[in-house]
Amino acid sequence: MLATLAGLSILIIGDSHLANAGYLIDTLQDPLVQAGAKVHTIGVCGSVAGDWTTVKQSDCGGAERVGKGPITFVGSAAATKPVKQLIAADKPDLVVVVMGDTMGGYKQATYPKAWAYSQVSALTKDIASTGTSCVWVGPAWGSEGGQYGKTFDRVKQASEFLAANVAPCSYVDSLAFSKPGQWRTIDGQHFTSTGYKQWGSAIANAIAESPAVAKKK
Repeated sequence: MLATLAGLSILIIGDSHLANAGYLIDTLQDPLVQAGAKVHTIGVCGSVAGDWTTVKQSDCGGAERVGKGPITFVGSAAATKPVKQLIAADKPDLVVVVMGDTMGGYKQATYPKAWAYSQVSALTKDIASTGTSCVWVGPAWGSEGGQYGKTFDRVKQASEFLAANVAPCSYVDSLAFSKPGQWRTIDGQHFTSTGYKQWGSAIANAIAESPAVAKKK
């Protein structure tokens, strides 16, 4: 199925799940590249959707990787870039947004729907204005507790909200790839190498089967 990706140029942006070796900057990028896609990934720790419509500094670093090349880690200088600028530079066939945990409001008593909607719509509007197809990858289960306060109920609520609000992007429901707690984490949110390998492989297959990719073929 990954054969549908051959020749596609893909820009991937998102949060800390893309910002460390062994995370999706490896385990998602590698299968996409092996399938013949040209891939550019930028991860900025702690970023939320609206941050990618402007320049927003991160206090926890970031990373960037092109194709089969090495990961370039960015420390205190890490910052998002406006997605419209990134699209103009790369001219990708497809933008993939990996974002959900930073939008989950895990430590808040109720899910911040109004805030989340304003964030999501700002980013999808900017992507749509370029005419570029997009895929939005939602959060995976993780573990309950940990420093981020993640719970299964809240991540399910966040995923359902994103699924209903990321159009015109196609939505990838990462909760469908495993059972709650199946993939071990180091802090409730970030997975061990096994989890990232399974998540990356599952996302790659979902992208290959997505309506956004079907349009390009």
